[in-house]
Amino acid sequence: MPHKYSCSIQLLEFHLQDLPELPPHYHTTNGLPLHLQSTLYKALMMEKPQFYQILKDQKPDVLVFDIMQPWAVRVASSLNIPAIRYCNASAATCCYFGHLQLKPGVEFPFTALYLKDYEKEIERHIELEVVEEGERIMLLNSSRAIDAKYIDYLSEIGQSNILPTGVVIQDFEDAGDIKETELIKWIGKKEEHSTVFPRGEQVVNLEEALPQGFLDRIGERGRIVEGWAPQARILKHANQPMNARSVVENGIAVEIARDGNGKLHRGYIAETIKEVILGEKIGDDLRRRMNSLGENIRLLREEQMDEVAEVIKQLCEKNQFKNA
Repeated sequence: MPHKYSCSIQLLEFHLQDLPELPPHYHTTNGLPLHLQSTLYKALMMEKPQFYQILKDQKPDVLVFDIMQPWAVRVASSLNIPAIRYCNASAATCCYFGHLQLKPGVEFPFTALYLKDYEKEIERHIELEVVEEGERIMLLNSSRAIDAKYIDYLSEIGQSNILPTGVVIQDFEDAGDIKETELIKWIGKKEEHSTVFPRGEQVVNLEEALPQGFLDRIGERGRIVEGWAPQARILKHANQPMNARSVVENGIAVEIARDGNGKLHRGYIAETIKEVILGEKIGDDLRRRMNSLGENIRLLREEQMDEVAEVIKQLCEKNQFKNA
């Protein structure tokens, strides 16, 4: 986010009640297990009185609320505060699941996006309530350089003005207070385009899962990180099914083949890594497209954020005039 906008941000505390199934370290979507998402949303909904008081005290000109918290717009409406929806997922993800909800039984028109049988468990945890209150505007953490057709289709089926904010990612290279981790230092020693970052979903005991002596033999050739790894600093994007298929469609990634149960096999992994790192055609094409797309995203980023700021400004002025 450009400094001219981020410098004016102030944070307020918002406390949730302690629930037996939702301990305090899960009072955030950061690292929240999928099966606890609905529990977190219910805990947030329980705090409507607290949220009402915050809005009443702060008297904001406009509320920007997460689409997963549709109750927030009703609180804002009760105080005559205009509200705008915000989705921090990619346009591809919002478009796919938005289509499932708004066009049930109709085939999704973009064949590049789909869920395999072993991925369809995700659908059970996506429960969006369609709300009519608020403005017909939604901000989206995306860029037209990546998702133009998905943004346009989502605008059409949702009958809303979908505004990409530009991809909102923290600029770690400018954050002087963040110390380099051992992993980042290790990556910095490697030649450009020589490192692959595979991401796993399951928690395992490494000593039991890996061959005996493997950790000693790997030496400086690789790093295995138990627990949290600075994924955002390494990849700067999430690796979920829709996002993965979107980046494949944009020609900046290769999807590793899985078996019918969704399991990865060493042969598939080795073959894909070999193609990306050593294969002249695939590897060079990926890097060229990635550089080109990255440049287009950077060029559009501030322009798109300025457009969002202008729309919010006009909405505030309209509301102030109405209440005058």
